[in-house]
Amino acid sequence: MKRRKFLIGSGLSIGAISALGYSDTLKHALTFSDKGSKAKNTIYANAQECEVSLDKNGIKFNDKFSIMPSVCNGCVTFCSVRAKIDKKSQKVLRVSGNPYSLLSSDPYLDMNTPLKESFIALSNHNENGLNMRSTCCVRGNFIHHKLDDEFRITKPLKRAGKRGENKWKSISIEELISEIVNGGDLFNEGHIEGLKTFCDTKTLIDEKNPDYGSLANKLCILGTGDEGRQNFITHRFAQSFGTINYLGHTAICGLSMRAGEAAYLNDFQKYPHLKPDFEHCKFLLNIATAPAQAGNPFKRQAHLLAKARSEGEMKYVTITPNLTNADTFAVENKSRWIPIKPGSDLAFVMGMLRVIIENKLYNLSYLQIPSLKSQIALNDVSFTNATHLVLQDEAHYGTFLRDENDQILVLENGILKNADEVKQADLEFSGSVEYKGQMYQVKTSFEILKENVFEYSLEEYAQKCEIEANIIVDLAKKFTSYGRAVATDCHGGTMHTTGFYTTYAIMMLGSMVGNLNHKGGMSIGGGKFNSFNGKMYNLLAYEGKKKAYGTRIDRARKAYETSTEFQEKIKNNQNPYPAKDQWYPLSNALENEVLTSSANAYPYKLGALITWGTSLVYGQNLNSKTIELLKDPKKSIPLFIAIDPFINETSLYADYIVPDSVLFETWGVLSPWAGYTTKTTHLRFPIIQSPNEKFKNGQSICMDSFLIELGKALNLSSFGKDAIKDKDGNYYPLDKPEDFYLRAFLNVALDTQNPVNDISDEEFKISGLQKYEKILKEICKEHWRKVAFIMSRGGRFSSKESAYKDNALSNSYKKAIAIYNEKLATTKNALSGERHSGTIKYYDARYANGEKIIKKEGFDLLAFNYKSNVFSSYSATLESLKEIKYSTYIDINSQSAKKYNIKNGDKVKLSTYETSIIGYARVKEGIHPCAIGLEHGGGRDAEGARDLNIDGKTLKAKIRRKTGIAYSQLGLRDITRPNSPNLGDFVIGSNARQAFMVKIEKI
Repeated sequence: MKRRKFLIGSGLSIGAISALGYSDTLKHALTFSDKGSKAKNTIYANAQECEVSLDKNGIKFNDKFSIMPSVCNGCVTFCSVRAKIDKKSQKVLRVSGNPYSLLSSDPYLDMNTPLKESFIALSNHNENGLNMRSTCCVRGNFIHHKLDDEFRITKPLKRAGKRGENKWKSISIEELISEIVNGGDLFNEGHIEGLKTFCDTKTLIDEKNPDYGSLANKLCILGTGDEGRQNFITHRFAQSFGTINYLGHTAICGLSMRAGEAAYLNDFQKYPHLKPDFEHCKFLLNIATAPAQAGNPFKRQAHLLAKARSEGEMKYVTITPNLTNADTFAVENKSRWIPIKPGSDLAFVMGMLRVIIENKLYNLSYLQIPSLKSQIALNDVSFTNATHLVLQDEAHYGTFLRDENDQILVLENGILKNADEVKQADLEFSGSVEYKGQMYQVKTSFEILKENVFEYSLEEYAQKCEIEANIIVDLAKKFTSYGRAVATDCHGGTMHTTGFYTTYAIMMLGSMVGNLNHKGGMSIGGGKFNSFNGKMYNLLAYEGKKKAYGTRIDRARKAYETSTEFQEKIKNNQNPYPAKDQWYPLSNALENEVLTSSANAYPYKLGALITWGTSLVYGQNLNSKTIELLKDPKKSIPLFIAIDPFINETSLYADYIVPDSVLFETWGVLSPWAGYTTKTTHLRFPIIQSPNEKFKNGQSICMDSFLIELGKALNLSSFGKDAIKDKDGNYYPLDKPEDFYLRAFLNVALDTQNPVNDISDEEFKISGLQKYEKILKEICKEHWRKVAFIMSRGGRFSSKESAYKDNALSNSYKKAIAIYNEKLATTKNALSGERHSGTIKYYDARYANGEKIIKKEGFDLLAFNYKSNVFSSYSATLESLKEIKYSTYIDINSQSAKKYNIKNGDKVKLSTYETSIIGYARVKEGIHPCAIGLEHGGGRDAEGARDLNIDGKTLKAKIRRKTGIAYSQLGLRDITRPNSPNLGDFVIGSNARQAFMVKIEKI
């Protein structure tokens, strides 16, 4: 019975229940369930039968149920969980945490702990009481309802009307693959080229622009976050096909943060990511994020933060436009919230850095370490390039001074030396140096940083962010007073036009104290076990694998100056700037650029789009423009295939829907984000049968099985006979997903000098893995018991004790922190020709070409969006979650509400210069007076939020799925670019979904 209905229906308060006597009261109150039928028990009502029972005689397993590990897909943390499965119906009845995984438990069990003992540890028979709880969040508790969602797609669909009408007809798997491959007049709208037309890595897209690459690049694939299968679609399909255009979702999620940290860590290729070491941090500064509510991994952060502030020494400050559960009365003086105007974080942090540098509060001896060799000699944990000399001469501007062997040169007491030969170099210098008889004008990285920071006074920075200067001073002093066990954290709040430099600046605070790799400081993560490329197999390599080349559709990872367009202008003595549109050489993927780039045919027009589990329309601001480009096949995407178990706001405009597996029906290998300190790899495998239509080989259709058969139809060498090769030269087929994933599991089991244990017969039975015995023996041969062992634990996990070596994190980042980033400094804005600053610098909100965004009269508020602690894009349509939170609102401070004559619950209209949304106002004190808060997760327009018609039968929409507001309907155009796409970060191009100017009106 639902709690809300019980309390309302019974008319009893909790106090009344206590006063009348628990059992006697419930005997009457729970005699009937909420459906009117008699409850099974007067005490426990309709509670489920237990799967495990414990008494003085030991542990007993209920044969009616299986308890199997998997990975939750309720949000992007992907926690390891255990599912209770009814053996008869094969339905998931309940989900709980996995006690072996650090994402569900703290402390977590050593993986050699017997399975029986793991259940005892979670019970009230555990002598540690609640210490060993293994939990699931609200999303994790409800997400399994998606398995049986009535709007789930289980067979291939082809649109039966115009794009976006949500009318479909079923087709066979064979028809699906044939039409996608061969094309034709598929919709009586004219001829459409099939994928085989573009499966060509030899013919150029454009002879006049050979740098665009081959025809294969006319296929673009948009993917979701890596939920364990990304390597399959990228390496096995995209790279075998030959396209350079596989893009993840970070541009509409957290790319400004990721890129800013990549700049700080000097790695724009791998995009490494930092998180605080919550367990030993003494002072934590959260800027543009709220711990546990945003910034992955959510549940682990929440657990560790609660523990650190109650049992540990941690104090923390959260600087955001809205107050979240990060700051509560229960925390008392250990926590503080500083409300800040959306988009002004950069000014605030620059002010802090000015105080730190001006008052020499930084760790001087640390910043003087010039190299890894010097760091090791001094027994330190990390180092920076603060002392490296940056050339100021125009011919070599922005690069470091190096010797003839390409080694960095620094100054020691004014004398030029190789950085490896110096333990502590000169930190501040600006002037001339002589090397090999030639004079060079140079500045140290720190000197350039200081000049940029000192560009504005503290009072000016304070004015820009509208926070008193004394607060900035106090926080700077406090942050630097705790030694190196301090950390900074940021995330989606930096997704505005200057978010890249904002993140870079936030991370720069850590360099002032030397917190990278330090216990209680910043962690790169604990690492992972080798999976797809390991001892037995390199599953990412195969004979005939193509090396994709050319220009990506989003113009990312490529400098404009390397293009034919630029070179032709130089050849013809033309000013090469501006380019036709912006280029993003430092960005890893820009999903938000795909449709406009194709529509503008710059660099070229796409032939086909495949989306996998992603919804650009729901995540991209100013989405009316996105919809416009998707609706008409002639504008941007002639052929659109969506792989998804549901029809979302983007796949609504697809030509074909390929059903994917859901949650516990799926394979996968994945590791957490950086918020952990020990080596960890999670495994996911089907623990229940998918209801999806099957191929002739008995495999249910899903992303993996579909791409195998599509690959075979396209004659790709990565699928079918002899597609997999082991390290001994033996060949194996890739006909089913398990051919790939079980071999990855084997690599995990055998990794390191000490492979895992063999599973016993008893544990093999307890784990419910008997149905895998045959394929385990076939694929993993003599090692099958080791693979079964890690499957039974939900992955492989290093011990908690392995996290530290004295005051250092065991898994450390080896490269230099980039106080100054050479690659950034030598990159130019393709529209203006302006050099990017090689280190942090203050910028006002600006368009892509550098022009300042001017506020229009009447638009006096700044809208921002924030992650929900209940909803996520994966779970937002779950009707069961609506029992916890029914809707999302337009949040406004009481001062602003009074100014605009708005009361709590009033219907209001929120508008930018371009678009508007209508919703209900929620008046709250915990929001900045000049801000409007928009919670992510509401206002859905698909997945059951609109009528769905399949084969002439209509499934009516559910109004509760549509409730709330969708922030993506708002946005601003970038008027400096062709066809004015949505505004983005001026360096990185990520979706600017924060700090856009709005006005609010009561309806």
